[in-house]
Amino acid sequence: MRRIDVIVIGITVFAAGGVTYLFFQTVGFDEISAGIWSQFLLVVGLVGWTLTYLFRVSGKKMTYNQQVKDYEDAVLQKRLEAMSSEELGKLQQEIAEEQSTSEC
Repeated sequence: MRRIDVIVIGITVFAAGGVTYLFFQTVGFDEISAGIWSQFLLVVGLVGWTLTYLFRVSGKKMTYNQQVKDYEDAVLQKRLEAMSSEELGKLQQEIAEEQSTSEC
């Protein structure tokens, strides 16, 4: 995330709080109740966003994890392409032996 994105998100959240406060005042809440309810909604939004972040972290669905997986896949693919047909045959034989050993 770029620095400008963080600034825009901060300004948007700040503006959303103000708009929510004005909405509650327009609907008929007094100033204190409108402030309390607008703060409540902002806190609920913050807690919800934090929970989605924690779920992404626990499920390893973060950008960093995906980049690492893509890098590892690319390295393995490059190694496979660099192997001779004899080496590939030997590798396939080793894999078959491991699979037959694990099945027993």
